[in-house]
Amino acid sequence: MQPTLAARGLAAGAALSALSALTLLSACGSDNEHRTDPATPSAPVPARSTQQGDGLPGMPPVLDPKDVYAADRPGLLSPVAKDFQSRIYVPNTNSNTVTVIDPTTYKVIETIPVGVQPQHVVPSWDLKTLWVNNDRGNSLTPIDPRTGKAGKPVSVHDPYNLYFTPDGKYAIVMASLDRQLVFRDPHTMKTAKAVPVSCYGVNHADFSLDGRYFIVSCEFSGELLKVDTARMEVVAQQKLPLQGAMPQDVKMSPDGKLFYIADMKANGLWILDGDAFDKPRFLATGNGCHGLYVSRDSRTMYISNRGEGTISLLDFGRGKLTGKWRLPGGGSPDMGGVSADGKVLWLSGRYNSEVYAIDTRTGAQLARIKVGSGPHGLAVYPQPGRYSLGHTGIFR
Repeated sequence: MQPTLAARGLAAGAALSALSALTLLSACGSDNEHRTDPATPSAPVPARSTQQGDGLPGMPPVLDPKDVYAADRPGLLSPVAKDFQSRIYVPNTNSNTVTVIDPTTYKVIETIPVGVQPQHVVPSWDLKTLWVNNDRGNSLTPIDPRTGKAGKPVSVHDPYNLYFTPDGKYAIVMASLDRQLVFRDPHTMKTAKAVPVSCYGVNHADFSLDGRYFIVSCEFSGELLKVDTARMEVVAQQKLPLQGAMPQDVKMSPDGKLFYIADMKANGLWILDGDAFDKPRFLATGNGCHGLYVSRDSRTMYISNRGEGTISLLDFGRGKLTGKWRLPGGGSPDMGGVSADGKVLWLSGRYNSEVYAIDTRTGAQLARIKVGSGPHGLAVYPQPGRYSLGHTGIFR
């Protein structure tokens, strides 16, 4: 039987509270309900060049090969998005709604009914649409960010998460329970190719600097996939070297050399050379490590530790943790994004029916806002960048 989201969330929460902190690559209990057979060994995958001239055909050229986030500086809004009103869109998984917050007043201004179990609010590649992923409702609800109005839902099966290829040619639905990566037309969502996967729980991803491949996390079987973007094929697969691993968000380093994968069971980050796709190393951050967000100057990554109510800070240049912010009174910081000016980190409070606004200079909590039940993939919109790769906003 396919697990419901409520069962999935409660099971994960219970497992996290029962686990003690892990030391580097220490063993922990397995999650038998969501286990799969060990990954089939795959042949080594040749490294890909990340030079600007060797990128995925049709992909906008990288502005700075040394910093993939160079287009995400404060205030650098695309002409497409410059007139959009700044809003925080919060999908409430258990309430089947999207809460809309005005970030200047910290007030809820609207609640939009959507489909069953909305998971993430995802900006489209062309920045013109926000797609609400109604996972168990088997639909995507479009929201026009210019007007804030929801449109007619589009029928899409099992849309747990949504990404877009760097050339804008395809949307990629992370069909978690269907065990598929489904490449679709980015506007009509008509299926172009459905790619079966042998892992359980495909959920998050990020693309290489050249756009030629992307790394996918499989949360229920503790695995990673490497997918060739143009061929739309899984080219490598590996089991994480820790029993009971549960990988979540994926984010690339500014220089394009490393991928960071949050793991809510291992309580930290896996750090992977995407080109080599060899054994990753591990960095402990905090209980329930879950979401990963890059500062506007590309120097820091904010890491939400959902199980302990904290945010860890990673210095990209030094490859080290430099601090930890603790939410006053606790909480369950999950998914979100950074404000357009870079001054506020917005995160949903998954198990507390609330949203947190956090000062990125001091770590102080600026606001704690009540929303619906089970807030998840919160989107800050608009954000700087030329195009969106999906999720709650991966902009390049």
